[in-house]
Amino acid sequence: MHGDTILLMTFVFALVAAFAGGVVARALRLPPIVGYLVGGLVVSPFTPGFIGDSDAMNQLSEVGVMFMMFSTGLHFSLKDLFEVKGIAVPGAILQIAVGTVAGYALAQAFGWTPEAGIMLGLSVSIASTVVLIKNLTDAGLYQSHGGRVATGWLIVEDLATVVILVVLPVVFGPGETSGAELAAGLAEALLKTVAFVLLMLVVGSRVLPWVLGKIARFCPSELFQLAVVVIALGTAMAASLLFDLSVALGAFLAGVVVSGSKLSHRVAAEAIPFKDLFSIIFFASVGMMVNPVTLASHVGELIALVALIMVGKWLINMVLGVVLSAGLHGTLTVAAGLAQIGEFSFIIGQTGMGLGILTAEQYTLILGGAVVSIALNSFAFKLIDPIEGWMRKHARLAALYERHVRQFEEPSSDVRDHVVVVGYGHAGRCVTEVLKNLDIPCLVVERELETAEEAEADGLCVLVGDAANSEILAHAHLDAARVLVIAGGGDAAAEAIAYEARLFAPGLHIVTRAEDEDGLKALVAAGANEVVRPELEGGIELMRHTLIDLGYTPRQIQDYANELRASGYEALGDNAQGARRRAFERLVASLSEVELEWVLVGEASTAAGSTLADLDLRAKTGVNAVALRRGGEVTLFLDARTELHKGDKVGLVGTVEQVEAAAKLFA
Repeated sequence: MHGDTILLMTFVFALVAAFAGGVVARALRLPPIVGYLVGGLVVSPFTPGFIGDSDAMNQLSEVGVMFMMFSTGLHFSLKDLFEVKGIAVPGAILQIAVGTVAGYALAQAFGWTPEAGIMLGLSVSIASTVVLIKNLTDAGLYQSHGGRVATGWLIVEDLATVVILVVLPVVFGPGETSGAELAAGLAEALLKTVAFVLLMLVVGSRVLPWVLGKIARFCPSELFQLAVVVIALGTAMAASLLFDLSVALGAFLAGVVVSGSKLSHRVAAEAIPFKDLFSIIFFASVGMMVNPVTLASHVGELIALVALIMVGKWLINMVLGVVLSAGLHGTLTVAAGLAQIGEFSFIIGQTGMGLGILTAEQYTLILGGAVVSIALNSFAFKLIDPIEGWMRKHARLAALYERHVRQFEEPSSDVRDHVVVVGYGHAGRCVTEVLKNLDIPCLVVERELETAEEAEADGLCVLVGDAANSEILAHAHLDAARVLVIAGGGDAAAEAIAYEARLFAPGLHIVTRAEDEDGLKALVAAGANEVVRPELEGGIELMRHTLIDLGYTPRQIQDYANELRASGYEALGDNAQGARRRAFERLVASLSEVELEWVLVGEASTAAGSTLADLDLRAKTGVNAVALRRGGEVTLFLDARTELHKGDKVGLVGTVEQVEAAAKLFA
């Protein structure tokens, strides 16, 4: 192996090993991160076969940290940070203090020196923002209240780490350190941090968006891509070289500044490929630093350290959640997200080695604790819902976390004939807006407190909690509801909600949506009556508009749409006919100046018992009767001999005025 190609070979083999590890992890239903870490271990200097350059990979991994933190800043506004500052700031400071003490105590049990104990405590107290963001995103919690608190919490920890890294050489460096020197070092670090933040917020917020706008307007797309890379990496390096701050903090602030630009979505799209690639390099580089032989000889200490990181920190944060009254779900999210350590722990450990405080074996133990906690952290998120469900069954325990959380009024016990809408996102708002206009009572079940407050401000009855928890659904009076609409969460959550709802109300009509065909089948099996596939419906609409522009007739277009829906909703069985019927309605209703409306044949209607020929609707009103809904059956393309019964619904096609005139005959 030639020395001048070792970096290239390490890069390529690390990617290959990470890819193979990710595939195997996926096959074993493990988080891909586990595969990336194992892939790095395979090409490390401590395992047989190819010996990679771990130092070079560490430098490449720094690029991954920059891109990931830049992307985090793009999606995390300062407004979000200020909204959670009351929890994130004191929580981060208290957790660092308590975590450091706990780590120090564990180090003393290991027989380490007091100085090494402080280093271990600091390493244990600082979690990885990169790992947190990835696991929050994978769990669908990044934009949740708990996700914002956890992210703000770690941003505060990152800022504290800057101060820690300045203080450590002053306190533990060679020679005596006076109080004045220590104070001067701290003041210098704080001044540099404040100066950089102000520079970015005051100057950068004006310059960077302006530069991106000019490049987007006058330069080719590849220059815009390059500009995104330069801003992310250049700002990070400027923070490090000019202000002695971490590259992670610099990249994060660059993302925050750019997020205010009108081009922020395009910037995020351009940064994603770089972020994804180098994030894999980051996790592979972590795996390369671990010496399995050393860990095997200290397996007892490793288990104790991992227990402190994952269980001890989880308990610490749960207690802090009580102190800060952070809300049960938010506290569980923070506790799960911070039950790991990462890149800043490595830096603190390296500083400790450079100062002669930590030995190579002690540093390896910290690395081992980081690798194991990173690999297992995603499983902590899977425990959030079960633990929350158990704790909410113990009202006094749950109340400890929600003393200052706004409480919503419980739905009235006599509520009936209402529609329950789970999730007040974009889809849920569309449904509730129409229901309000139709004066149909509606109950919104929403997990996020801020979103629930928005629903209440919109005049809706709100039930706050996770609908996948049977305790929440028990208060929604499903047995008296007309329809349950599951408009929020992924397929797994919708499946759990549908299953629980079917137990409460066997005859309830359940409407939801699915991401793919597998999700559709699972939801039907769980008890959903109607399932919409947004991707499929969007594709059909694109097809319909395309064929209209190409001159195809409405009947031809409808035939193609029917075929697509029949195959896409095959799992619905008999309900596929309902999907085709709805497609027919949408097609006719979309034609210019034509409206399709279902009109009820009332109890006292003179139309009951008459045929369409007797009524002569077309001559009297100008409408055409094209469909009949009787019970659960729908008949299309009616003839003049069709006889109408009380309770029938007739599908009428015509202009608005014509339909209104015909409706009077059925009243």
